[in-house]
Amino acid sequence: MAQRKTALEEIAEKESNFGKIFKVAGPLVVAEQMVGAKMYELVKVGWNKLVGEIIKLDGDTASIQCYEDTYGLTVGDPVMRTKEPLSVELGPGILNGIFDGIQRPLGSIAQVSGSAFIPRGVDVPILDGDKQWHFIPRPDIKVGSKLTGGDIFGHCHENNLFCKHNIMLPPKGKGHVTYIAPEGQYTIHEKVLELEIDGKKTSYKMSHFWPVRQARPVLERLQGNVPLLTGQRVLDALFPSVLGGTCAIPGAFGCGKTCISQALSKYSNSEVIVYVGCGERGNEMAEVLTDFPELKTEINGKKESIMQRTCLVANTSNMPVAAREASIYTGITLAEYFRDMGYNVSMMADSTSRWAEALREISGRLAQMPAEQGYPAYLANKLAFFYERAGRVKCQGSPNREGSITIVGAVSPPGGDFTDPVTVSTLAIVQVFWGLDKKLAQRKHFPSVDWNKSTSNYERQLDPYFNNFDPDFSNLRTSIKKILQEENELNEIVQLVGKDSLSEDQKLTLEVARVIREDFLQQNAFSDYDYMCPLEKTIGMMRGIFTYYDNARRTIVESSGETKINWNEILFQTKPLFLQLTDMKRLDPKKPKQEVNQYFSKYVEDVNLAFRKINDR
Repeated sequence: MAQRKTALEEIAEKESNFGKIFKVAGPLVVAEQMVGAKMYELVKVGWNKLVGEIIKLDGDTASIQCYEDTYGLTVGDPVMRTKEPLSVELGPGILNGIFDGIQRPLGSIAQVSGSAFIPRGVDVPILDGDKQWHFIPRPDIKVGSKLTGGDIFGHCHENNLFCKHNIMLPPKGKGHVTYIAPEGQYTIHEKVLELEIDGKKTSYKMSHFWPVRQARPVLERLQGNVPLLTGQRVLDALFPSVLGGTCAIPGAFGCGKTCISQALSKYSNSEVIVYVGCGERGNEMAEVLTDFPELKTEINGKKESIMQRTCLVANTSNMPVAAREASIYTGITLAEYFRDMGYNVSMMADSTSRWAEALREISGRLAQMPAEQGYPAYLANKLAFFYERAGRVKCQGSPNREGSITIVGAVSPPGGDFTDPVTVSTLAIVQVFWGLDKKLAQRKHFPSVDWNKSTSNYERQLDPYFNNFDPDFSNLRTSIKKILQEENELNEIVQLVGKDSLSEDQKLTLEVARVIREDFLQQNAFSDYDYMCPLEKTIGMMRGIFTYYDNARRTIVESSGETKINWNEILFQTKPLFLQLTDMKRLDPKKPKQEVNQYFSKYVEDVNLAFRKINDR
């Protein structure tokens, strides 16, 4: 009787693992006989085992968003429950890889399928299980040592650019060590650690899984105090962000959102880059794949490809729309993994508007009440949940370490309309707003950041860092912004009564503002000298511009009567120095810091000397 009962229980349990398709509506599949299923549980839909995720439960029916094309599915096809949430595998081998929105490696899929397209239901290992990594255990961990979640118990060599890949205990793991593997070569699926707690032993490998919708725990959130140096003068000088900040780049089509995101990935001071192409065109991701391997950075005297610190999550516009939602969470979970090692991570999300459009489509399929422009009412909530996973933190576990995630989200409002719900909701959350202007882009002024609209709430927070780097930085930034603001006001006067009605010092302001706009704020990403700009060159250019402006203005204001001097006379007598202002951007960004400082110090001395001679006359 007992044996018969056990057999019946097995049959019941087996049947509970399967439901049946009740309805198919695009990427939304409704399944019945799903009693016991949980929200956000991963399921395999149909005979091809398409990947899906439960997003709504109603009685014994479950609504599933399917991350693959649903053509061919019919009523009655099986739906297999996995009883696990959608998770990503975290371990050595993530960097220098490209994954789709649910972390399937595109390179492995191409080898298996022999096609440029992803076949439905393809099942390949996420990380290479055959490759061996040189595992080095932490010296102070012995049998009997006590470990808790987040503790680093060893490391391996990932690549020449990202040398130390820390192997961490999963956040929920704990116990006393009963076995730790000696130094040697291991695959990510071999046992390297065993813990015991309450008489139960648990084995751990070099990789582990973590659900994408659940933020990894941290000990403490800290205030950001180091800037995210982007290599773009307009951002570093006027609207800086911190490592661990939240930034938005809204702009119309063709304004250069993707170019700025890629520039941040290439030249920022982050140690790891996670680039999520969410709903963008395939040729943009192809450009990343062709450009990044060719870009080199020098580490310990060796030039290495920056792809070795980069992970790409590609979910292009021709892929299933529902997978866009998962790709954002996949990217931020990968970023949290590297943050927990103690690294500074930048995550580029390009673009969150396409992600919101996926939410709108799924919301419509679920017959939920639409809000403005058809977006779901919980749009702002979802955006806030995503952006709050950024920040500088004290990581869980030992040894003590700090890490950060900086989120840079591109927003694509239709027609460049900044009153779009996605843009409005994003700007209410983020602390840095790099607004792109269509008119600047049409004039080929790139980066097309509108200095009149853009803002940063981190300026005061970063003043100690910048003033320690250069004591004059805060004053220089304030002066540059003031000149641009005065130009904006003077342009209105010029349009009404003409330029001749301006005073001499106002004419000076217009000319110097033109230099700031065309030679300081504008950068040519395709030039050898201006593709990026280190901080010392940025500050040097600011000091050079302000020194010339301040001397010229004082000379004009202080001269009077017969000795009154006008702007044209000053320009005639200091023409070489004024032209040098426009040539400063041609200084090689690879020059040593000392040479850069000497170049700008000499220019400041020459300007002061020239105006001293003018005043003596």
